[in-house]
This record gives sequence, C-alpha cells and structure tokens, in this order.
Amino acid sequence: MSHTAHIRSHRKPRRSAPKTALRAGVASGVLSTIAVAGAAGTASAEPVTETIEMPTLTSGFAGTVAQSADATQRAASNFDVRAQQDAAAEKAAKAAKKAKAEADRKAEAERKEAEARAKAAAAERASRAAERTALATPASDSGSSDSSSSSSSSSSGSSASSAVSQATGSAAAVIAFAQAQVGDAYVLGSTGPNAWDCSGLVGAAYKQIGVDLPRVSQDQSTAGTQVSLDNLQPGDILYWGSAGSAYHTAIYIGDGKFVGAQNPSTGVVERSLDYDPPTGAVRVL
Repeated sequence: MSHTAHIRSHRKPRRSAPKTALRAGVASGVLSTIAVAGAAGTASAEPVTETIEMPTLTSGFAGTVAQSADATQRAASNFDVRAQQDAAAEKAAKAAKKAKAEADRKAEAERKEAEARAKAAAAERASRAAERTALATPASDSGSSDSSSSSSSSSSGSSASSAVSQATGSAAAVIAFAQAQVGDAYVLGSTGPNAWDCSGLVGAAYKQIGVDLPRVSQDQSTAGTQVSLDNLQPGDILYWGSAGSAYHTAIYIGDGKFVGAQNPSTGVVERSLDYDPPTGAVRVL
C-alpha cells in the first residue's frame, strides 16, 4: 500500500460547447473565449477556458442561395422579354389602325369619284338621247325626198360640227349615225342599240350605208386603203395599234375630231385627235 495519499487534482476538465447551426442567411459567427479564474483553497489555480466554436455554412445552403439568384435573374429576363413583346404588339396595332384608316379614306375618295363620273355620264347620255329624239322626229314625219333632205340638213346643223357639214353623201350618213350615239355606254362585245364597243360602233355606222365591215378592230384596220393621217377625210376609219393588230377603232368626222366608243369610263365620245392621237387610218368610201 502506497504511503502517498492520492490527492485529487483541482484542474477542471475542458468542456466542448454544443455546436449551434445558424440558418437564417447570416454567415457570421461569434467566437467567444471566456476566462474563468477560480481559486481552489490556498493552492494556485489554473485559468479554465471555455470555447464556443463558430458555426459553418453547409454546401447545401450555398446551393440554395445560388438557385435563388438564378431564379431571380430568369424572372427579370422574362419580365424584360414580356415588356418588349407588349411594346411590339402595341406598335403593330397602331400601324394596323393607321393603315385601315388610310384604306377607308382612299375607298371613300374612289367611291365619290365614281359617283361623280356616273352622274356626269348620265347627264351626258340624257342630253344626247334628247338630241337623238330631235333628230329622229323629222325623219319619221317626212314623206318626200325634199323633206328628207331638209331633215338631213337640219340634223347636220344641230348635232354635227362644222366639219360634218362639209361631208357629203355616204360619209355624212356614217358620221351622223356615229354622232347620234355619243353618250351611250361602252360595253365590250356590244353592237347597240344603246351600248357599244369601238368596232361595234364603227361597223353599225357603216352598215347604215350598206357597207359590211369586219366585226373586230384588228380586221377593220385593214378593211380599206391605208391613208396618211395628214390626208384624212370625213368618214375615214382611224385605228390605234398597228394595221392588222389594232386594239381600237373610231370614225374621223373632220375638223380634227373623231367619234368612238372609248372605254367603260367615258362611253361613246366626240374628241379631238390631240386627245388620243391614232396610229393610222383606212379609207373605205
């Protein structure tokens, strides 16, 4: 048995503080060292220290923070794209509205212009119809050749130009018929009595004197003797295009004028050669 008594040590054992995990997004910790000095009896005492370890952030938490940042960035990008799409849609809507307004304005202007042309054409047709009635009445009431001649002279004076009064015989009859149709409508393929196309009117005018012309303008442009435009006579057939392939014909009435069924907008008109200079002419009479 040992003679030395076992004396208990006054040194206190070190203790480890429990680890405290901090997860509120705060990555800071506090390292505190507390020195506790105590005296045990009369013997010298050693300081006892207590250490609290700093908590650490786990890799899982760091990943969560990164994912949150990515999600925020994507949301911001989506908002930016949506704003751009909305701006583009608004711009397109404004452009469409402006285009529709312009189209409506043009349509309205065209409608008014068409109405004005229709009214003018109707007034002209009414005037010519009254003139034709006046021309036809003396001829129907006349029973003698003298009165027929007088009626013809009266017609020339009331409806024909000064050049027509210089035309004689068959040419005068052709011209008088053509002028009596001024104001009638133009309808492609029509040969009268109230609507004509260009060659239909020319053919009908010559039929009044017993001359049968080809039906279409291409053939009418070669139906007679070719004459110079500087040597025209009343009753000559004018054509536009080349001989044999003309696309339009009319009748020269003298004094630098012609009568023809021009187009659907104008109908049958009397115009100066300067209005639409022809390409050539043929003489049938």
